[in-house]
Amino acid sequence: MGSRNRSRIDPIDLAILTELQADARISISELARRVGRSAPAVAERVRKLEEAGIIEGYRAQVNPAALGFSVIALIELTTTPAHYDEVGRYAARTPEVQECHFVTGGASFIVRVVARSIDNLRRIIEEMSVYGSTRTSVALASPIIKTRFDLEALVGRED
Repeated sequence: MGSRNRSRIDPIDLAILTELQADARISISELARRVGRSAPAVAERVRKLEEAGIIEGYRAQVNPAALGFSVIALIELTTTPAHYDEVGRYAARTPEVQECHFVTGGASFIVRVVARSIDNLRRIIEEMSVYGSTRTSVALASPIIKTRFDLEALVGRED
């Protein structure tokens, strides 16, 4: 969170966010019980967190491997500014693309993809190659995939 939002987050908001990250389907009454406030007060806080853009949505966490997408790869794409918008459009329309980051360093973009097979990954790499040169790393294992922020630790930091 940026410093702009930091002042609006108090310990009760942090507790609400922590609980919602653990279980987004929790009822307002149960959430209120867990954070020690009334249900109307908690509902109002949740509404304000949503309006401020701190809560962006509520989602089911899907396991790609359970759906047959067992290959995870990071593709570094080096391209020219003329292709930046095209790369963004490609990433948005390609279902295997899970993340696309415009980065500093040697590459222009780092793209995280999930694929059903190496052939599926090869097709994606070939499609991306029209925008520039690619370098791909395939994940052999993913020992840590964080789906929640440690809000207590992150919000308190100044660095």
